[in-house]
Amino acid sequence: MRDEKHQFKILHTSDWHIGRSLYGRKRYDEFELFLNWLSDTIQQKEVDALLVAGDIFDTSAPNNRSQQLYYRFLCRVAASTCRHVVVIAGNHDSPSFINAPQELLKALNVHVVGATSGNLEDEILVLGNETDSPEAIVCAVPYLRDREIRMAEAGESIADKQNKITEGIRSHYKDIVKLAEQKRAKLDAEIPIIAMGHLYTAGGKTVDGDGVRELYVGSMAHVDAGIFPDSVNYVALGHLHVPQKVNNSDIVRYSGAPIPVGFGEAKQEKSVCLVKFASTKVDVEQIKVPVFQELESINGSWDDISERLQELSNTGSSAWVEIVYEGDEIIGDLRERLDALIAGSGLEILRVKNNRIVERVLNQTHRQETLDDLTVDDVFERCLSAHEVPEEQRSYLFHAYHEIVASLQEDDAMAE
Repeated sequence: MRDEKHQFKILHTSDWHIGRSLYGRKRYDEFELFLNWLSDTIQQKEVDALLVAGDIFDTSAPNNRSQQLYYRFLCRVAASTCRHVVVIAGNHDSPSFINAPQELLKALNVHVVGATSGNLEDEILVLGNETDSPEAIVCAVPYLRDREIRMAEAGESIADKQNKITEGIRSHYKDIVKLAEQKRAKLDAEIPIIAMGHLYTAGGKTVDGDGVRELYVGSMAHVDAGIFPDSVNYVALGHLHVPQKVNNSDIVRYSGAPIPVGFGEAKQEKSVCLVKFASTKVDVEQIKVPVFQELESINGSWDDISERLQELSNTGSSAWVEIVYEGDEIIGDLRERLDALIAGSGLEILRVKNNRIVERVLNQTHRQETLDDLTVDDVFERCLSAHEVPEEQRSYLFHAYHEIVASLQEDDAMAE
């Protein structure tokens, strides 16, 4: 028997990034363990609807193993007490790939929205209970691409583009929520309106190495939380990997990524959001996600690093480790010394950054650097310096460069 029959429960998650590797190590075991845990949690908490707010996959062309994990999970949830699954595409996802099995998945009450179609009705879902009485209305807004929300004009400034994108997003949410309100009035039911989104709100917290791409040019990604109309009872967001409230609001939240995508998230507690509705009243509970593969980032002198590695080894840890050496002594055989130190333990060192060697060599050349050490902006800045581009021209060129990068990231590799 279901407890608290008067409550409608959703579980909000996002940013799975299935298929992502970490310095060459495949992570399918972690993804599978997480999805199994999530399925069990849905069953234990008697969740009525699962909302996945984008970035299901790490790339727009997921491989067979990633697809297998995704579809097996959907089938398992469809066979559980969970009546509905709503999935929107994020900026990493291919809209056409997410949409491809749309009609087939409907038979399992799995609703997918890969891209805005121009018809708001396609993004509005009325979720019903066992007797098909309406329980909630979901505005399933996917990641809104630049070309879908603004019309480019010759001669427009960077500020003009920023304003157009912000207004395009605001207008989309205003129109879709208005339509949802009309549907609720027609149903004559006191049910919650839930909005979904995959975007970057102003003031959102990120961490170095979390893999979060800038969605739009410059500050265009940073839309104000005021874009969500007051009549929305909960906003389930994706894109930022740190679990957080927006403007300290209990009902506007990022669930965060459930698995650390990089060492920058190694110490971050991961969670999903369990949201309970009694009519339109909301209660939100964060459920901690277990750690399926320990990550450890160690930086400091040789003594600091060796001491911490010894501690981990003594506890039987099987962590994947990142080493950032910052000692004064120049150690040319750092990797060899580290490997000897962890020999026979369950530890595995995936990355070593020897800052002292790099700094010494960079006084003369950048040849010791790898792409892992550089951001896309670093590479572009090096190009500008190499070609002796005047400082006064760099700001404009950076804006243009960011626009090109954003456009490339929005291309759908799975589209015809």
